[in-house]
Amino acid sequence: MYELKIKRIYDEYEESDGMRILVDGLWPRGISKEKAHLDLWDKEISPTTTLRKAFNHEIDKYEVFRKQYRQELAENPHTQDFLKMVFNHLEKQPVTLLYGAKDRLHNQAVVLKEYIMEEM
Repeated sequence: MYELKIKRIYDEYEESDGMRILVDGLWPRGISKEKAHLDLWDKEISPTTTLRKAFNHEIDKYEVFRKQYRQELAENPHTQDFLKMVFNHLEKQPVTLLYGAKDRLHNQAVVLKEYIMEEM
């Protein structure tokens, strides 16, 4: 059974996280590399700086952000390699997508997880 999770990087590390991938373009403030327990920091799969700044974590802009980020994922030449890597790891262990945003429901990891699940 595949287990794809999302989690704030500030949440406690757990062995059950499996492979931990930071999907933010910027390093989260106040987190050391050691505390992050990262297996991968994939900046290429994160939203563009222009899109990230336009969204600015404002909930009323989330649906537009979601649509535009999905479009970016569809057009990003790195997306297929990222998906293959995630699928390969999911066959062996859980994969946890990490993000830094305070809002647990309206962020790029939520959109990315949705996109990955649709591609499975």
